[in-house]
Amino acid sequence: MAARLLPGNFYYGWAIVFACAALLFVSVGVGYYGIAVYLGPLRELHGWSNADVSLATGMYFVFSGVTSALVGPLIDRHGARRWMLPGLILLIVASAVIGHVQDLWQLYVAYIVMALGSGMSAGVAVNATLARWFLHRRAWAMAISSTGVSLGGVVLSPLNGILIEQFGLGVATPAMAGLILVIGLPIVAFVLVWDPRQMGLPQDGLDPVAPQRTSIARSIANQTRQWTIAGATRTLPFWAIMISFVIVLLAQTGFILHQTAFLQERVGSLTAATSSLSIIAFGSIVARLIVGRFFADRVDLRILTVIMFVVQGTAALVVIQVDHIAVTYVAILIFGFTIGNVYMLQSLLTSDVFGYVSFGAVYGLIAMATQISSGFGPWMIGALEDLTGSYEVPLTVVAILTYAALIPVYFAKPPKGVIGRAISPLLTRPAPQRTGQ
Repeated sequence: MAARLLPGNFYYGWAIVFACAALLFVSVGVGYYGIAVYLGPLRELHGWSNADVSLATGMYFVFSGVTSALVGPLIDRHGARRWMLPGLILLIVASAVIGHVQDLWQLYVAYIVMALGSGMSAGVAVNATLARWFLHRRAWAMAISSTGVSLGGVVLSPLNGILIEQFGLGVATPAMAGLILVIGLPIVAFVLVWDPRQMGLPQDGLDPVAPQRTSIARSIANQTRQWTIAGATRTLPFWAIMISFVIVLLAQTGFILHQTAFLQERVGSLTAATSSLSIIAFGSIVARLIVGRFFADRVDLRILTVIMFVVQGTAALVVIQVDHIAVTYVAILIFGFTIGNVYMLQSLLTSDVFGYVSFGAVYGLIAMATQISSGFGPWMIGALEDLTGSYEVPLTVVAILTYAALIPVYFAKPPKGVIGRAISPLLTRPAPQRTGQ
């Protein structure tokens, strides 16, 4: 196993973090960002409408979300790896065949299978693992790992676009699926470990510094509380997190997955348009690392969330209202500053409110709702574009919805009366030791 290759004073949790980053780089870079790149070429190749192809994208998000909800409680009980391996295999097969479909129903089947694989191997599984390995450094760990998502957009989106323009979808899609095979599968098989206690290790590190703040959210009492799905859904914070992110991710995903098609119309080149995905992903990397390192583990997460929503909605308005190439790309970069942090804050708010013991079950249910709304977003944008003949109305709707998502965020805090006195997690930390996997 990978632990044998590392020095004895290296905390294995950081190996988990970087392994998750590499896993998300290929799985989300090929899946999530891939379907944004495929939207235009599939329409041109087969003569399908924007709404038809966007419906396939919507189905991907819906089935991925449902899978996350079903797998989440099983991950809490049995660990993540047993679900991640078959999930990656499904993702590889489905990603490879997208370029070879001939009928619309075949595209839908391919996207559904890809969604099942993504739901089993990506968001819930990765975040549930990191929530167990890190407590007071959780935001920093999640920021680093989720950088792999953005790097997938920076590197794989333009590569995908070049392959499509040079060789066609029939070559590009199997090539991209091959990246998951050679990078993702070995990581899950040989590197990932579900819980630090399996290696006799504590949370946060072998020699962790004292936390910057002691809060009820990060206390042992709150973090180790076991929630049932019924119990969680009876709390106001559960619905506050779900409603807020359902709204904002509907808008955000609709924007991201249509920005390539929108910019292709504005600049007249697929390669130039796909570069916007690199820009948005680069902005996501920079901002998420800064926020994760210096802010998210120290301040009220609700304040950060409000800031991200305001910036994102304003950037979307600028993109559609200002028909200037330089301004458009600057606004897209600013939009990118928010997207990674929005996803990270969804995970962090859930783990702060409901802890890590039942994180998979609770977050899986929230992820299902947000994935379904994310799936509806691209379809809604596509249908509005078909109806109005331009992207002006759809992208204005994106901004309005993002502002509306601000309202529920205030209530996303641990429920009163369900946890005990906050105590230092360092008091119950096990003695550090290294064992085999």
